[in-house]
Amino acid sequence: MRTMGGEQVEEAVASAVALLRTAVDRDWETARAGRLEWSCRYTAEHVASDLIAYAGQLAGRATTAYVPFEITLDEGTDNEGVLHVIETTCALLAATLRTTPREVRAFHPYPYRSANREGFAAMGIAEVLLHTHDIAEGLGLTYEPPGGLCAGVLARLFPHVRPGTDPWSTLLWATGRGDLPDRAPVTEWRWRNNLVIPTERLTLQGVTPAAATDLAAGGDGGFEWVGDGPLQGTRVAAGLLLKAYEAGVHRPEWGVFVLVRTEDGRAVGGMGFHGPPDEDGRVEVGYDLAEAGRGHGYATEALRALSAWALAREEVTSVFATTEPANVASQAVITRAGFTRIAGDESDEGQLAYELRG
Repeated sequence: MRTMGGEQVEEAVASAVALLRTAVDRDWETARAGRLEWSCRYTAEHVASDLIAYAGQLAGRATTAYVPFEITLDEGTDNEGVLHVIETTCALLAATLRTTPREVRAFHPYPYRSANREGFAAMGIAEVLLHTHDIAEGLGLTYEPPGGLCAGVLARLFPHVRPGTDPWSTLLWATGRGDLPDRAPVTEWRWRNNLVIPTERLTLQGVTPAAATDLAAGGDGGFEWVGDGPLQGTRVAAGLLLKAYEAGVHRPEWGVFVLVRTEDGRAVGGMGFHGPPDEDGRVEVGYDLAEAGRGHGYATEALRALSAWALAREEVTSVFATTEPANVASQAVITRAGFTRIAGDESDEGQLAYELRG
């Protein structure tokens, strides 16, 4: 699995600065940056501000708001100086990403008010790619960033967007900067960091399409697993998530979650929804647990939290689960989580059916 980290931020900035350096003798103050209301100069300064702000969020372990600081450039700083500041703030963010533990999350407002180091890396890269495009458009330059970076940003920050054959064109379309022949123009957009649901001993971490791709292919999805994890059920669920993403119908909040122990950051299992709620407001949930993670109540704890999160949504009236008649352990988990057996109701495969209502 190709991660998003310091190396990728540096790659994005190196590509951007190499192009912009060819036009440092131009007037960036009066040139408008593409479709933005900003000048090319202000947009370049904005990139530097974003990179250092993201470094500050992670380094400062900010959890409720942005760290209250900003950078200002010295009076008289020329365009080359602005690029030097971008390179410097890039180096600071890259260093922060390399030294921040995976489980650290810091505040970012969209949409679930936090992101981990990979999320901040992807956001930093997105800022660089998109605003370099804006500046290049304003200065009449041709910009084509590395396709792998574009695909990585889409798979981590735009899980709700159907990927196209050209990741760069898709990213421009998804952010209202371009058109695609088979899609309506985008007028409003937000990127989406993954949803994380905390419990007493776990965090349920939403699986991005990037992680799902790796899990479905036999990888670890970027998680450190206990024992024999992840099990086949998690891999199958990741594959279904990936198919939904590729079809453009994936709804991230109704996807797959990896259960991660708070004490050591190790993944013990997978849990998630079979899809969004149906027309009756019923949503189905499934799970599996690595053998080394069993016997500690993790599945029950996670199922309670995920069910409570679902039932708090207006569109959900009940959470549904099934298990094989011989799987007594799974039946115990479901009942401890508050589900009740649906009398006389069995699935097409003869499984026992359970329901939890709000």
